[in-house]
Amino acid sequence: MLVIGMLLALLGMGVVSGGIVAAWANSEQRSGGFLETPARTFSVDTYALTSPHSDADMGVSTGLPFDVGTIRLRATSVGQDGEIFIGIAPQADVDQYLAGVNHTVLRQMTFAPFRAEYDDVAGPNEPEPPDEQTWWTESVSGSGEQQLEWDIQSGNWAVVVMNADGSPGVDVSLQAGARSDLLGPLAVGLLIGGGLLLLIGIMLVVAGAIGLGRSRTPPGPGQAVGAGPAVGAGPAPGPASAGAAGGGAAAMAAVPAGEPESWAYPARLYGELDPQLSNWMWLVKWFLVIPHIFVLVFLWIAFVFSSIIAWFAILFTGRYPESIFTFNVGVLRWSWRVAFYSYSALGTDRYPPFTLSPADYPAELEVDYPERLSRGLVLVKSWLLAIPHLLIVAAFTGGGWAWRAPSDDVTTGVMTYSYAEGRTDFVPNAGLSLLGMLVLVAAVILLFTGRYRRALFDLILGLNRWSYRVIVYTALMRDEYPPFRLDLGGTDPAAARRNEAVAPSTA
Repeated sequence: MLVIGMLLALLGMGVVSGGIVAAWANSEQRSGGFLETPARTFSVDTYALTSPHSDADMGVSTGLPFDVGTIRLRATSVGQDGEIFIGIAPQADVDQYLAGVNHTVLRQMTFAPFRAEYDDVAGPNEPEPPDEQTWWTESVSGSGEQQLEWDIQSGNWAVVVMNADGSPGVDVSLQAGARSDLLGPLAVGLLIGGGLLLLIGIMLVVAGAIGLGRSRTPPGPGQAVGAGPAVGAGPAPGPASAGAAGGGAAAMAAVPAGEPESWAYPARLYGELDPQLSNWMWLVKWFLVIPHIFVLVFLWIAFVFSSIIAWFAILFTGRYPESIFTFNVGVLRWSWRVAFYSYSALGTDRYPPFTLSPADYPAELEVDYPERLSRGLVLVKSWLLAIPHLLIVAAFTGGGWAWRAPSDDVTTGVMTYSYAEGRTDFVPNAGLSLLGMLVLVAAVILLFTGRYRRALFDLILGLNRWSYRVIVYTALMRDEYPPFRLDLGGTDPAAARRNEAVAPSTA
């Protein structure tokens, strides 16, 4: 159900996006307007420039009560005062007219950057002046800017641009535009159909998430998801033994009721460094985690949709639905295990389990279930209040951003793109983040020495711990504001101190 819901939701989002684009295009063409390409210069030495050959029939019936589509062409002579000609006619008539005439066929064209590819057709003949031909369906000629509009009809058609006197050397600036009365109904249909698919998909995703959450033991108020009874509600778990894989659950019992908020944040991240790490395995872990990444893509889609449902639930009831909470914490836990194994820590060679539940694994994440949440904070905490933390997290997990002046150049190697003239280009920086650089340094040291530096590991875990606390807060799971502190080490230091304070005396 969860997978089907995510697929339907993705399909619905795609259809809705298409509807939004169609609605925008329809608004642009109101009052007789056209959607137009930028004006570009085309220069050929032959007698005529023609559109690409096509054997496909447009299949548009005539006599319909609405405008199926209208094409508009604008042309201006470049570098000379001569008259130009634009004509549209059946492909067969154009082929007969240009038979044996040296002309150029526009084979392909791109706009970012602008590039036109041509095919020259050789021939010894000179064409008769195009103005003298009577078989053109639509044509215009003259000096200055010439504009031709043509209603799309069934058949195979060709566009021809020539000098009006039929002389060789065509040098023109061309601009194409189009409009259609179908865009309005198309936009409405896509928005309604996509909205229904999206709604059904979200309902299935939420139902699947609730089902997965209910299949696990729901936490009580103040109890960590995936942990045993909260401290104070039963026997306290003992400290994790050094080197015991998967001992994070024992080291991270829930925050007891009444403890100061600053004592231990109710979201605790744990990671235990494997003392027997392979020198080289990190080189292939990016490939080994592909199955996990594939699953996590779908889980995070479900995470987003279920968080939206939780937002409404908190707003109206002040409570986070327990089954959705359990599911979302499971997604975060799964993500942290994969990150710890591969790209964000490289702390173990043990392959992560395919489960949302706590497991015997040297990386763990726990979040205390909140008894009540503020209905007012839900409106601002995931974006406005989190801005300081988001800026800090972006500083050590993001690669940065850059801007550059408009250009027709496209350098795909550094992820540089160019768009229409006069627009500033947005250039994503392809560099490593601070966290990524630290992991890379640790990996290189491991490769040549066989050792993972403990101080470096503690710093990497601290950065990850800060990031996941912010994720928990922005995902509406807790109202407590994340502390501005870098808690180093594999075990949450505040949680460890709290465990020592509440542990029963052995004296």
